[in-house]
Amino acid sequence: MGARVSKATSCCCLRGQLHGSTRLDDPGSEEDEQGEAYELPAFQEYTFEQLRLATAGFAVDNIVSEHGEKAPNVVYKGKLDAQRRIAVKRFNRSAWPDPRQFLEEAKSVGQLRSKRLANLLGCCCEGDERLLVAEYMPNDTLAKHLFHWETQAMKWPMRLRVVLYLAEALEYCTSKGRALYHDLNAYRVLFDDDCDPRLSCFGLMKNSRDGKSYSTNLAFTPPEYMRTGRITPESVIYSFGTLLLDVLSGKHIPPSHALDLIRDRNFSMLTDSCLEGQFSNEEGTELVRLASRCLHYEPRERPNVRSMVQALAPLQKDVETPSFELMDMPQAGASSVQSLPLSPLADACSRKDLTAIHEILEKTGYKDDEGTANELSFQMWTNQMQDTLTSKKKGDSAFRQKDFTTAIDCYSQFIEVGTMVSPTIYARRCLSYLMNDMAEQALSDAMQALVISPTWPTAFYLQAAALLSLDMENEAQDALKDGCAQETSSSSGR
Repeated sequence: MGARVSKATSCCCLRGQLHGSTRLDDPGSEEDEQGEAYELPAFQEYTFEQLRLATAGFAVDNIVSEHGEKAPNVVYKGKLDAQRRIAVKRFNRSAWPDPRQFLEEAKSVGQLRSKRLANLLGCCCEGDERLLVAEYMPNDTLAKHLFHWETQAMKWPMRLRVVLYLAEALEYCTSKGRALYHDLNAYRVLFDDDCDPRLSCFGLMKNSRDGKSYSTNLAFTPPEYMRTGRITPESVIYSFGTLLLDVLSGKHIPPSHALDLIRDRNFSMLTDSCLEGQFSNEEGTELVRLASRCLHYEPRERPNVRSMVQALAPLQKDVETPSFELMDMPQAGASSVQSLPLSPLADACSRKDLTAIHEILEKTGYKDDEGTANELSFQMWTNQMQDTLTSKKKGDSAFRQKDFTTAIDCYSQFIEVGTMVSPTIYARRCLSYLMNDMAEQALSDAMQALVISPTWPTAFYLQAAALLSLDMENEAQDALKDGCAQETSSSSGR
């Protein structure tokens, strides 16, 4: 077991050297406000090439969310070195014109480490590019579970857990000198692998050149922000009050309308009809009382975040029940590869049967390259192009004859010219590397194949074989699942 950890660690270190990532001050495993240690890698500066590879070339299929003209940016899902899942926020080129300001902000937020946050892992600041890298949360947003649910409304105990965890996240940030949160709303609350709610770290960044702290409907904006254009800790509490209303009602009710209902004691209009019988009048009344305090017109009359934690903690129910059970969702890692219908290639990669993989790749040939963009002009007829095609033919011949060292050399010559792109060439060189016990290089080629063809199951399966060679079994299982999902999706789409 010790050898496995050592090998995996050395591989990670090697990748850091290869890609030029920079480790900043390592906070180590920090004990957050809930008294539990939360270990994550230190904040890093990533290269643009690393993040391009991680997101398969910023593929459309990897887009998680997009924002409009007021805050033009796109969030992608991805995997660093085919291992840690990440969310990458890529800003519009006009945002953050001052690279120093961007780096300072990112480094400051990146020192935070809490199990109540979707933490910031790093950033990239190259040329005009500004990107943030955070933990990836796979189970959607609070907005999705409250407003757009499909099978079942969120249960009352889970709603209480959401607002407590959110208050604890804000309390932790406040204790670390980051009391300001921009545009707190139900889209900023995310659910992790275990369906525990987390607060997105992106809202902790001071806004860029547009200077706007709120992009939501003005009806939900704190009144003092409308007057001064400035956000304060009390403004964050106001937004927390709107979230309390969201959780109670299952709808996005404007605060002014909600306060009218509260004054008229028309609580039935404020509560989600799907919650009938799940909570007592006392519990509902207490949440309404807390919301109305947070929504006070005068900022100084609003409670602080610590008092919100203290008020919400006693209301919790079913505290021993895991969040994934309350949400009726599978636990992280619950589905095993054994339960998936594996294709012959997936099965061979799961067993690291390199001979079987070779037979399948040889039989498949280049049919999966159909549709790959290759722009050929008169250059096709030049000596250089002829040499390139000759390299490919020699590589194919060597691959067929299982002369994998020669195949690597020939395919490398083809790739280095760069006139044509071919995911199959990368796949074949990947297997050739595996045959020569060069798992690091094989993993890199599998990732390059995904950049060219982001939904290609073969690339995911070869990633799994490379990761198994690096003794990274959990990551290999994830890659196999991703490949199976893509294969199922493409089959159903035909």
